[in-house]
Amino acid sequence: MINNEFLLEESNKCLLCKNPKCKSHCPISTDIPKIIELYKNKDLQKAGEILFKNNPLSLICSIVCYHKDQCFGNCVLNFKNNAVKFYEIENHISSKYLYEKKFKKEKYLNKKVAIIGGGPSGISMAFMLSNFGYDITIFEKNSNLGGVLRYGIPEFRLNKNILDEIEECLLDLEVKIRYNVLIGPSITIDKLFSDGYDAIFIGTGVGEPKSLNIKGETLGHVHYAIDYLVSPNSYRLGENVIVIGGGNVAMDAARTAKRNGSNVKIVYRKGFEDMPASKHEISETQIDGVDFEFFKSPIEINAKYISFCETEKIQCENNQFKFISHHDKISNMEANSIIIAISQGPEKNIISTCNELKVDKNGLLVCDEFGKTTKKGVFTSGDVVTGPKTVVEAVNNCKIVSKYIHEYLSEME
Repeated sequence: MINNEFLLEESNKCLLCKNPKCKSHCPISTDIPKIIELYKNKDLQKAGEILFKNNPLSLICSIVCYHKDQCFGNCVLNFKNNAVKFYEIENHISSKYLYEKKFKKEKYLNKKVAIIGGGPSGISMAFMLSNFGYDITIFEKNSNLGGVLRYGIPEFRLNKNILDEIEECLLDLEVKIRYNVLIGPSITIDKLFSDGYDAIFIGTGVGEPKSLNIKGETLGHVHYAIDYLVSPNSYRLGENVIVIGGGNVAMDAARTAKRNGSNVKIVYRKGFEDMPASKHEISETQIDGVDFEFFKSPIEINAKYISFCETEKIQCENNQFKFISHHDKISNMEANSIIIAISQGPEKNIISTCNELKVDKNGLLVCDEFGKTTKKGVFTSGDVVTGPKTVVEAVNNCKIVSKYIHEYLSEME
């Protein structure tokens, strides 16, 4: 628990820069000096209001953002190793605002919007469009809201009670939520329009695990990380676990398995410096006691072990790098369980029933800079467009798209 004395000490360190690098390196441009100034003046209500209006998931971002790459890492006081821990101040203000404010719908417009997906994008869009006054219904395939926040980020990183409170706030704003509904099989995009929805927002993210496409991937001791993270206590992984991948999902899966009693090793086909996971997440994974092995690419999974070939990083003439596999250099690693974490792609249930929605070669939805898809009245943003990104980037994209949905609905007769 962070005390007020510590937070005041942190806020007093801030130089209130005229051109704050902390703000410019925040993906959602949080006015950090302004918030700190309000905190010092004890105007937490106003500070919380500004934070929430700018970013409805401010509390969550104060916990899961990569602060060392953003606000904290770009504070001018870093040269003194004394950077302001703004995320701690933001956490305190946003928590107080979320749990104490009485949310109530203030405006009512006679237009309905369907939001498909209750993850970061869907939640953010619901808050933003509800603020305009629209009648909002969220269609969520699970029994609770949150998406990757609830089912992809471990409890030790993000307390799920926050998501429960956010869900209550949406209900207070008269947002309707239909749980356990997968759009596509029974309810289609066309059906939503025929039932009177004036616009549809797709914020389903990327929940389909990518396959290694190697022999043995369907064996019973092989799991995909995003499936494992939904309910890790359901799994009996055994003593030795190998996690394949180098992103943040791989780190989360490895840390979760380690905390549940397994010996865990992350194996990655490239080098340490090539890992896409944030340096903070890698560091935390190392602290938890997870081992790492690099320059090995999986080629076959067997009942008791997995086979890897060695890889090598080669510099090309254009100063770019490529990785080559040496299939004559094979080694085996024993494992009771194997977790595959090599990224995710979008689910196909929506596009399979709506031919007017175009996707790119990776199955991601095609849209313009305003979030307009190739079907009139359907908008989208977030991971289902960009592939896996951060929570704060998803919220920022929604800020942009929500304005154009409002503009589109305002022009309708």
